[in-house]
Amino acid sequence: MAMSPEKEHPKEAFGWAATNSSAVLSPFKFSIRATGEKDVTIKVLHCAICHYDLHMIENELGFSIYPIVPGHEIVGVVTEVGSKVQSFKIGDRVGVGCMVGSCLSCSSCNENLENYCPKMIRTFAAKYHYGTTTYGGFSDHMVADEHFVVRIPDNLPLDAAAPLLCAGITVYSPLRYYGLDKPGMHTGVVGLGGLGHIVVKFAKAMGVKVTVISTSPNKKKDAMESLGADAFLVSRDQNEMEAAMGTMDGIIDTVFAMHPLLPLIGLLKSHGKLVMVSGPPEKQLDLPVFPLLIGRKTLGGSLIGGMKETQEMIDFAAKHGISADIEVIPMDYVNTAMEHLLETDVKYRFVIDIANTLKPTA
Repeated sequence: MAMSPEKEHPKEAFGWAATNSSAVLSPFKFSIRATGEKDVTIKVLHCAICHYDLHMIENELGFSIYPIVPGHEIVGVVTEVGSKVQSFKIGDRVGVGCMVGSCLSCSSCNENLENYCPKMIRTFAAKYHYGTTTYGGFSDHMVADEHFVVRIPDNLPLDAAAPLLCAGITVYSPLRYYGLDKPGMHTGVVGLGGLGHIVVKFAKAMGVKVTVISTSPNKKKDAMESLGADAFLVSRDQNEMEAAMGTMDGIIDTVFAMHPLLPLIGLLKSHGKLVMVSGPPEKQLDLPVFPLLIGRKTLGGSLIGGMKETQEMIDFAAKHGISADIEVIPMDYVNTAMEHLLETDVKYRFVIDIANTLKPTA
């Protein structure tokens, strides 16, 4: 029986990890696999922090594997390529998102939907098919199969491109799949955070009228002046919500917390689509069915995107000059950043400067 690549010629790596669900990260030395024939080794330069990182650290989803080296919005440069790698060369600017493996043979994989493969392998806190643990981008190096690596165009700043590897594809894919990307359409965006602010940017670049729907009136200026939204609704303002009833072709709902769906369904035109891209784990949102029947409305979901579409998204972002609004932080600020993230006190994504601030311990 063949040994795993990691055990044959392991590479030393260094990062920050959580060893239990306390949500505290600390320096951590570990091993990653050797560069296989279809692998690329990447020097990590920046890694963004996603809410999913925090959920996994705290084991909110129930399947965390410790120790956890988080991070799945990863950008860097290629430092080594395997003998059969065709898409990349040393020095290329690249990114890795939410997954590093799948079966590549099921119906989903054959349709370029590796994200829906039953054997999809998450970038961190998961197991490769040969049994070793995956480690994410809060680290100096990583190895990944070239199939799960995307090319970052030269005109995209690496730090601000990092969040596109998760947040970007999470909102780009449903805009395309549910047909909410047509010029002149009216799309609502629920929540103006790490996901929501990128929905606004993508939808506007597609020629779509955008209304931001938020519980926070103080986000109106950012939504309309900084991001270019066409309108802003305070979801707790009954008069504003009633005035907008039946005006939207679709809504992308990015909110992780508990919230009512009935008012959002009411905002939709006939045949309108409410698409969930987030939601509270192990909690149920009330689903009012009858309002869906009146007007033949749709409630759908979407989870990241396949590799072909992820590259398409990155190329679209480069073409239209779209990147995330970020706050760059040093590695040793990460625990404080997690606290701010929990309070949604960030505009709109923390990005760790791995290259300049991740310092190995003696």
